[in-house]
Amino acid sequence: MRAILLEQPGDPDQLRLHQVADPASATGTQLRVRLHAAGINPLDTKLRARGTYYPEQMPAILGCDGAGVIESVGPNVTGFQVGDRVMFCNGGIGGHGADQGNYAEYTLVDATQVARIPDNIDFAHAAAAPLACITAWESLFDRVQLKSTDTVLIHAGAGGVGHIAIQLARNTGARVVTTIGDESRRAFVESLGADLVINYRAQDFVQEVLSWTDSKGVDVCFDTVGGKTLEQSFAATKVYGDIVTLLQPDADTDWKTARLRNVRITQELMLTPMVLGLSDARRHQGEILRRCAALMATDSLKIEVAKIYPLEQAAEGHRRIEAGGMRGKLVLKPKPT
Repeated sequence: MRAILLEQPGDPDQLRLHQVADPASATGTQLRVRLHAAGINPLDTKLRARGTYYPEQMPAILGCDGAGVIESVGPNVTGFQVGDRVMFCNGGIGGHGADQGNYAEYTLVDATQVARIPDNIDFAHAAAAPLACITAWESLFDRVQLKSTDTVLIHAGAGGVGHIAIQLARNTGARVVTTIGDESRRAFVESLGADLVINYRAQDFVQEVLSWTDSKGVDVCFDTVGGKTLEQSFAATKVYGDIVTLLQPDADTDWKTARLRNVRITQELMLTPMVLGLSDARRHQGEILRRCAALMATDSLKIEVAKIYPLEQAAEGHRRIEAGGMRGKLVLKPKPT
């Protein structure tokens, strides 16, 4: 099969198209899937630049997100059959066999990780969904328990995770304020349901949030940016409120305001179950994805795809993400063989 291999960490040019062996036949509860699309995530660019979780198992195929058609099922699989269209987040952090990523034409995935693609969703939009949907869901509903009466600040609301988080929060009934860095994104995030949109380049988001909440601060802040944005968000979060961050806090973060306001800081890394081999947590993530698929089926959750690249242009997709200012997601599409 055709696949994009990373032979050593480095710049995007390290991603090269190769012919490699097809994955083995499905065993146990595995599915063998012919991939029609693979999502490109910021995570992929970090693993490419810094190295995978399993550097001793190079070369690696990156790409956690995939969508395609089941070609064979293991003997212990129930609920899926050959020909089903499915999407999933699996592999792509290094490793071979069932742990390989989805920048390829075929892959193996455990049936517990899979959701059927709704009839109204194409492969590209399906492949763009899993990692971002699971991340946003875990952040808002597992790390904290967002309620209909809550206010929530979602940073970078036009981004891959942010635009999904806005919709999940609105579906819950929460009031949403979000940040953007470009006025061209205002109409987009408003269409998703944001109640207040703050251009952080032109406005002080802390003051705008305090004004919007009668000086109390939001109940929940979802930080998808990190760095100084996390630190500044302490003052925008109510006393005894919650912040969920996707990024490791900087070493020089000043925690004084967070401590004074008794703000609870929670970290979210949706890769934890995959890296640590937590089977129950992985099954839970499969359930999250199936719940998001149900929302997608009714257009209650819409996935924004900014651009689709052919498989051999994976490096261009990585360059686009690293340039910043992304709206929605990028996708790779293998050519039919």
